[in-house]
Amino acid sequence: MDLLRFIFHFGVILAVYNFIWWLIMVLFKLIKGGNKTYLFEVYFIKSIRYVFLGDVIFLFCLELNNNVVSINYFLTAGLILLIYFIGKIQMKQQRNRLFSIQTSSQMGSLNSFFENLKPVFNLKLEFLVLVLTFTLYGVFYFYPTWAFNNIANWFLTNIQGIIDAPVFGFIFKVVGFFFLLSVIFKVINAVLFILSGGLRKTGNINNQQDDNHFDDYTEES
Repeated sequence: MDLLRFIFHFGVILAVYNFIWWLIMVLFKLIKGGNKTYLFEVYFIKSIRYVFLGDVIFLFCLELNNNVVSINYFLTAGLILLIYFIGKIQMKQQRNRLFSIQTSSQMGSLNSFFENLKPVFNLKLEFLVLVLTFTLYGVFYFYPTWAFNNIANWFLTNIQGIIDAPVFGFIFKVVGFFFLLSVIFKVINAVLFILSGGLRKTGNINNQQDDNHFDDYTEES
């Protein structure tokens, strides 16, 4: 399987996994009701979500190679996962910054409204979740049998069932195609950034900035 086909199928699996997880969270919120969501709860759930996503992707790599661990599939999938996770963090960081600006510029009820819409975000915990996910993903390479468990197998079975469905399968294959384009553009942009000396320019700009600056993100306590 060539690289483009691999990324395409990766995107399809990722899209279906997120869809199933969304259904799970809808059910969880219905059971929970309108109770307040805490920072620990958000990142505990996210840890479970990302860990099993890494597990499912590892099992996907095993299936492609007749249940034999392939270093090429393993590293390629790990790199795509990293690109995906970093993209999610950047997106949430931007949303958090936007709502922080809106909140600071509004008064009264509008302030409260934007505060409620503000996403839960903590950069340190985001990276902690990533470290946990990739640590376990790396462990699976040395102990592949650990990746086989009831939850991961359940996800993989239902993902395959949805992919094989006539209508849903087509929809998620379209999503997989756009995911493929997204990955390609991100890689191209990264290469062009490096070739244009972007890292060196960014470093020079940072050195010239005053130390008394505000962080680009707002952490929630």
